[in-house]
Amino acid sequence: MSQKIIFATQHYQYLKERLLAISVPQWENGELDIRDFPDGEHYHRILSNVRNREVILLGGTIDDKETLELYDLASGCIQLGACAITIIIPYFGYSTMERSVKYGEIVKAKTRAVLFSSLPTTAQGTQIILIDLHVDGITHYFESGVRPIHLYGKEIVKAAAMELVDGAPFVLASTDAGRAKWVESLANDLHVPAAFVFKRRLSGEETAITAISADVQDKTVIIYDDMIRTGGSLIHAAEAYKQAGAADIYVITTHGIFAGNGFQKIKNSGIIKKIICTDTHPNALTIQDPLLEVRSVDNMIISFFEDNQFI
Repeated sequence: MSQKIIFATQHYQYLKERLLAISVPQWENGELDIRDFPDGEHYHRILSNVRNREVILLGGTIDDKETLELYDLASGCIQLGACAITIIIPYFGYSTMERSVKYGEIVKAKTRAVLFSSLPTTAQGTQIILIDLHVDGITHYFESGVRPIHLYGKEIVKAAAMELVDGAPFVLASTDAGRAKWVESLANDLHVPAAFVFKRRLSGEETAITAISADVQDKTVIIYDDMIRTGGSLIHAAEAYKQAGAADIYVITTHGIFAGNGFQKIKNSGIIKKIICTDTHPNALTIQDPLLEVRSVDNMIISFFEDNQFI
């Protein structure tokens, strides 16, 4: 079997380099020529030979440009004769738009899945690896023989939590009841209590916290959420736990998006002692602040390939 070859979109070169550092000599670095034109069009050329090769393609659907770049590169590799392709999408954008609530709303988590399902077939198939989806059911939106694989970052979260408290007791908490089952599962694994907040929606943009499900008085609270975007929900939840008597408050998240001035808002709140996130979204790597620690998902991805004998 020929050596695997890995390519990455422009925003995910950093993660490709980490994967290559671990996988060498099993994976070959794929070379690309990418240029942007003044009129907004983009040029892509695959320089490495992929014919009859197993291709690994890395990129997140963090915006529309990145999504199309990932799709174009996948299409190009298949057209050039790749015998199999694995697309690693560390952060799957529009994952909170997994269903429609109002008439006419477009379920973009589904349209993105359908887009990648339209890729031409390869001799050995196409699989898409996703990490800590906001809703697990998104995997069912993929069609046409594309095999979606949902990886959970539970071990990363558990390790981070234990290191934050250095073995001391704590409460694992969520930002709302919607994430309660996932947080409860983590709490059970860690043998600690779980907590979540009850919310009442005041308007389309505003919610009010009405209660907390567990006693957090004088206790360390670690809040877990799958993603932090603007930080608004996180700050409200942290304020509620603090008002309920929590001592120190830490945060662990998989996807540190920190849109706009989200990170600065969290820092300015002065409530949170430390945030740990992964490198599934490139935004997290642009922040250089003692409040934030970024850990890589590189070993989790490599372990998946090793466990499934894809290397």
